[in-house]
Amino acid sequence: MEIKKLMQNFRKPGVVERITIRSGRAVPVTEVSSVDAIEGRGLQGDRYNSKGGTRQVTLIQSEHLLAMASILGLSEVDFTLTRRNILVRGINLLALKDKTFRIGEALLQYSGECHPCSRMEETFGPGGYNAMRGHGGITAKVVMAGKIAIGDAVSVVSQPEQPSNSELTIDN
Repeated sequence: MEIKKLMQNFRKPGVVERITIRSGRAVPVTEVSSVDAIEGRGLQGDRYNSKGGTRQVTLIQSEHLLAMASILGLSEVDFTLTRRNILVRGINLLALKDKTFRIGEALLQYSGECHPCSRMEETFGPGGYNAMRGHGGITAKVVMAGKIAIGDAVSVVSQPEQPSNSELTIDN
């Protein structure tokens, strides 16, 4: 099977577990049960909503919180301390690279990895920054407005172009 075809296969949709927004740079996050995603802007009430750009929404996997906790020697890591907008479970967010995906009524497009900032060292203590490296999630742009709520599915709606016959293949 071709590598690019393998990269299009998802066993099941992910699911939104928690949602947060922040009104300002250094303020704590506020948990919400749903939020409006605004096309080309971000999440209603979030500080990045006014900026546009590529970092309109941040997402992180709950599975990565377990990895961070293990690295830090903790029993768990509180999602709100990561300062990300949406916590999802059951889908590899890095597999969304170059894809458009639906969450609730909204369409988002992968725009990059979400690397940790220096605040993670303050938040989690020594080694907090490095514990989050590779586990910080992704950033996305809102390409179609809509409501996002806890419990919504996270599913791919577009795939990259079909590979040519010269692409690498894997035999079954």
